[in-house]
Amino acid sequence: MSEPTVKISRDEHVWSFDAERQPVVTVDPGTVIEIETWDCFTGQVQSESDTLEHLDLARVNSATGPIAVRGAELGDTLSVTLLDIRPGLKGAAMCIPEWGQLIDSVQSPTTRMFHVENGVVTMNENVSFPVRPMFGVVGVSPASGDISTFFADRHGGNMDDHVNGIGATIHLPVFQPGGQLAIGDMHASMGDGEISGTGVEIGGIGIIKVDLIKGKCGGWPITETADAFYTHGTSIGDLDEALKSACEEASKLLVDEWGFSREDAFMFLSVAGDLGIAQYCHPSPGSVIARMRVPKLRSNPTPFRL
Repeated sequence: MSEPTVKISRDEHVWSFDAERQPVVTVDPGTVIEIETWDCFTGQVQSESDTLEHLDLARVNSATGPIAVRGAELGDTLSVTLLDIRPGLKGAAMCIPEWGQLIDSVQSPTTRMFHVENGVVTMNENVSFPVRPMFGVVGVSPASGDISTFFADRHGGNMDDHVNGIGATIHLPVFQPGGQLAIGDMHASMGDGEISGTGVEIGGIGIIKVDLIKGKCGGWPITETADAFYTHGTSIGDLDEALKSACEEASKLLVDEWGFSREDAFMFLSVAGDLGIAQYCHPSPGSVIARMRVPKLRSNPTPFRL
């Protein structure tokens, strides 16, 4: 792995993706960057007595950046590869009042601290499991306006998809010059749905590489791994809408980039794809995020025909 040539402190962070935002640094495509991120609570949670009612909610979900990539223009793709994600030693998860499918059957607010060391997350003396680090917030500046890092949309943002982990490349459509990439909301582990509203929220270090694909972009963020690519769709609370958008985006790539007919794309996704839910902590005021896994074959080896 290449050594980072640029380092960005967690002190350089934003609370929203803003079409007018100026970058903290501008880099060339191919640059490897070390980013330091806060946990989603920005250091406010240090013990199990630090429950939600004690927090400044204006300081939730910071994202380190923004980073401009030289040459990125409207209609391009800013690709960020997560080369490494190194969580800290202590994380937290919560039950949040009025959030999540099981909230009526638990005591809330509740905070639990987790210890993270040597690739293992420890919840208590009886429960431990392998670390699965990922970033919840990965996005660029939107086409217009100012979107909180709490939400997800076509620019990315609070995507909360655990496939955005080590080795993944996230392809983001560019809406503003330079793209203005920002990343945060690290988790030592997070399950599909994130049903209580938190993963193991933790700060740490990420090593990323930024690249450009000129003249092509998806309608939504696309995550690429060694054996598949994942299209996304989001909504404010409407799961059916998010699921349909993820399917439509996958079909569009197969048709436009790889020459599938619409009927063949539809059937291929039905027999070989996997439609799933990345984020569905509802009820809550946040976004619903769906994804469609498209297996890589000779017929469609990447999201884009390059």
